[in-house]
Amino acid sequence: MERRGLRPFLKWVGGKRQLLPVLRRFYPASFGRYFEPFVGSGAVFFDLLGRKSIDGHGVVLSDDNADLVGCYRRVADSLDHVIAHLEHLAAGHAGGGREHYMHVRDQQFNPSRAAWRDAGGDIDRYPSELAAMLIYLNRTGYNGLFRLNASGEYNVPPGRYDNPRILDRPLLTMAAGALSSPNVSIRQAAFDCVLDEAREGDFVYFDPPYAPLSATANFRGYTGRSFSGRDQQRLQQVVIELARRHVQVVLSNSTAPQVTELFERNAEAQAAGLTAWRFPARRAVNSRADRRGAVQELVVANLKPRRAS
Repeated sequence: MERRGLRPFLKWVGGKRQLLPVLRRFYPASFGRYFEPFVGSGAVFFDLLGRKSIDGHGVVLSDDNADLVGCYRRVADSLDHVIAHLEHLAAGHAGGGREHYMHVRDQQFNPSRAAWRDAGGDIDRYPSELAAMLIYLNRTGYNGLFRLNASGEYNVPPGRYDNPRILDRPLLTMAAGALSSPNVSIRQAAFDCVLDEAREGDFVYFDPPYAPLSATANFRGYTGRSFSGRDQQRLQQVVIELARRHVQVVLSNSTAPQVTELFERNAEAQAAGLTAWRFPARRAVNSRADRRGAVQELVVANLKPRRAS
């Protein structure tokens, strides 16, 4: 398949494209299957694919977000239908902008999504129309957010883009080729399901919803997920168990005190062979642009980083 320009087709808050130069230093030289339990935009998956590092390897991409997984499934198996709907949405946006976005969000996406969920919410039956609308809303909404209100309705406001690229046919075609590969499995699953399959020599990358650095910087508010302190603790135990099995593990997270306690200064994690490193990164999400800026990210792994190239 053609891979030139291969990258995520969705903007996803917390996506790892900016951190890829750091994460590449931790990619193992060899491994069995590849698992990405918080797939999000799939930045690391698409990067590994573009570098031909997962050719011939089994790949399991999973997330607890049913819409995200459903969208990936339809891009993989029904791309022509998705593109046809996306063309119509792009034409409407060209003529209506913000008003068109709000109409699609409130009068089409949310009612159609509710009907799908009321019918059982089967991922295999996630409609192509919903996948197209999710891509449209993602490309034109605020900052790549996926957020639901208390009623379960998508409530991300429109973004401020002069000329958003809503339909990128070549990119979607490449992504469809990657996602439809027989060695790639796309699942809706909790992150700890990786324990059921990962074995010695496999490679697992975790990109969880980040723990907030402060009470006013709750990252979970931007993702629509509830990922509590208890979830962070459970994730730590999953990472430790995988490391004990000699699975090759890499995790990225914030340097919030709770996370550093779980990994930087934790005897159990260190005994399992895990080490934590800090790297400079850039905070991309804040309602005020002047509050976006340099921060540190924590990378935890049982692999030693190579020298920066």
